[in-house]
Amino acid sequence: MLGLFSALAAVVVCAPPPAAGSAPDPSSPDRPLNVLMIAIDDLNDWVGCLNGHPQAKTPNIDALARRGVVFTNAHCQAPLCNPSRTSVLTGLRPSTTGVYGLLPGLRSVAATRDRRTLPQAFEARGYSTFCSGKIFHDGAIPWKDRHDEFQTWEERGPTPYPAVKFVDTPAKIKAMDWGVFPETDDSQADRKIADAAIARLQAIPAGKPFFVAAGFRLPHVPCFASQKWFDLHPEESLQLPPVKEDDRDDVPPFAWHLHWKLPEPRLSWLNQAHQWRNLVRSYLATVSYMDSEVGRVLEALKASGKQDETLVVLWSDHGWHLGEKGVTGKNTLWEESTRVPLVFAGPGVAVGARCAEPVELLDLYPTLIDLVDLPSPGILEGHSLAPQLKDANAPRSWPAITTSNQGNHAVRARDWRYIRYADGSEELYDHRGDPDEWTNLAADPAHAETRRELARWLPVADVPAVPGSAHRVLTRENGVWIWEGEPIIPEQLER
Repeated sequence: MLGLFSALAAVVVCAPPPAAGSAPDPSSPDRPLNVLMIAIDDLNDWVGCLNGHPQAKTPNIDALARRGVVFTNAHCQAPLCNPSRTSVLTGLRPSTTGVYGLLPGLRSVAATRDRRTLPQAFEARGYSTFCSGKIFHDGAIPWKDRHDEFQTWEERGPTPYPAVKFVDTPAKIKAMDWGVFPETDDSQADRKIADAAIARLQAIPAGKPFFVAAGFRLPHVPCFASQKWFDLHPEESLQLPPVKEDDRDDVPPFAWHLHWKLPEPRLSWLNQAHQWRNLVRSYLATVSYMDSEVGRVLEALKASGKQDETLVVLWSDHGWHLGEKGVTGKNTLWEESTRVPLVFAGPGVAVGARCAEPVELLDLYPTLIDLVDLPSPGILEGHSLAPQLKDANAPRSWPAITTSNQGNHAVRARDWRYIRYADGSEELYDHRGDPDEWTNLAADPAHAETRRELARWLPVADVPAVPGSAHRVLTRENGVWIWEGEPIIPEQLER
């Protein structure tokens, strides 16, 4: 059904000629591209270039987008850190590997234990590789399996915490907090992550191309930033995201199973505690602060004299709700949880371009193989974005697919979102007139053909959770749905 996708797959195989706005490509077999990868934790579409929130202030990410291609319809493979990052770094879907929870790490899983990860592919190609901050999920790679220059954000400085929590949330963990803290940015983990990446860009080993990755922690909770970032978002003029009071009346009850009990508070609690506005402001402030550290890294690349030889790719591992559909956090298959920033800039990439085709984070690995001539790890389940990087209007024939535990999948086409849950219930949204996904059309006979066409893209491989899976894992045992090891009791749901 060509109304859902731009063209047949055969059209996409041949890349179109460079667009008029393309940057020159100085790379050659003797002069391979450098790569600067910037990964961001829990950043949704509240970025200026994506128009996700009218008061988002992200001048550095926006400037990068003006230098290259911003994908306005990009989506994660899983709305959770570990499965999303495992997918990006291995090129395999969560439904193929069985990695759905925060545990286990990819080196403890049969499908990915010996898989060549993206940084290792650069290393095998002869690159000088360096990662600071959160690229892999925290602790997912044992030290013995890391290359010598790998670093984690914990080692670059822990997240600072106040002596007492600012917000007494239902979940008492200290990370579920937000507010003005610390007094300056110097003790922030993201400052140290940026410092490490900058130091590396200033001391690249001679005679080798480089792959430098910086993984920023914010706006992941706790949403802490110093006062000057809050000042960018005055409380009196703050706009809250649009919500519909009865939004979930036409949503299958099973949707609650994907975020049954989480530390992230419900919108109902935020309203009762008068914390919704505070959380929205804190999220925007942390996004603005994180953007400033991205800017420092990009400025260091420019100062190094290597910018014209370096491909920059920026992405977030998944989105984040701030009240939409009655929840905060991730773990859903709706737009706020799956849509992510994805920006490419550098040699051979069109300048000032916007691509509205559905794309996936899974496409990163095959794209870099295309552009940088990396050794392939084997089967890759994504598709190269090289055609769209040359011409943002180049068609694609594949939707974006997001998975949250076995049997729960969202299929995002250019104009439609289709969701099927593990119990067979469905949702269907037409983004042409319903960008907030307020009206579920799955039961409407007029859209039966659209629903069937989208459903045929559901993953064929849909394996159970791997042994050792834990934290935000949904399973079924003896006919009973189990959330994080405990039976789900509908009567105990807190809406």
